[in-house]
Amino acid sequence: MPAPTVETGVAPLLSGRALRLLASALALAVLPILIVGHTGIDLWLADLMFDFRTHEFPWQNAWLTDRFGHGILKTILTVLGALPIAAAIWDLLRRGKSLPLWWQLRVRLLALCTALIPLVVSLLKRASHSHCPWDLERYGGYQPYYHLLEHMPRWVEAGHCLPGGHASSALWMVGLAVFWLPHDVRKAAAVAGWALMFGGLVGWMQQMRGAHFLSHTLWSMWIASAILLALLAAHRAWLLSARARPGTAPHRVAN
Repeated sequence: MPAPTVETGVAPLLSGRALRLLASALALAVLPILIVGHTGIDLWLADLMFDFRTHEFPWQNAWLTDRFGHGILKTILTVLGALPIAAAIWDLLRRGKSLPLWWQLRVRLLALCTALIPLVVSLLKRASHSHCPWDLERYGGYQPYYHLLEHMPRWVEAGHCLPGGHASSALWMVGLAVFWLPHDVRKAAAVAGWALMFGGLVGWMQQMRGAHFLSHTLWSMWIASAILLALLAAHRAWLLSARARPGTAPHRVAN
């Protein structure tokens, strides 16, 4: 990572063109998620995880997926996620004296990712009607299966299982990409990609347990990406607004 400078601390982390390209790619990414959730792919993968002879998900109570994946790993990720939030709060209390400008911005963006990604996923999950695999009649539960976006009758009890909440405990790490912006966009993209893959792996362990469908995890990954992109766009808009205000030192802003 190049040595931090004041210029990279106040410049937009992404150009307007890059933001538009990423927003377009994010919009297109909705299509494969809809395909997974509206076809038989979700059920096909869940069937692979389910033992129809014993009528159970063999990995549901396994040490790797339950105690480690759902317990130990989630605790570790939660503690790690608390660190940038604590650092950002401490810096605010110190009125920006504890961190250099270059680090202030990036730590605060990471802290926002850490807080917003799990929060937004959790709120959407509470509002959703989709069910987890283990709640479905097909897998020994009591609820009928409905495809993603398929109309669900009012008499069907809400499942509160979409998007995947457990994956979001790791997906906040997509915010680490900001530490390579704007000086190394390729490395920032690689970091974001690895973070999304790791969050997907955490979500996959829940799929092995019968706790989620693949589309649930994919939606969480999409939401995490959208929140990071929104934060980067908001930062750019704030800089443009600050530059336009009288008495504000101008900064070069790429289109």
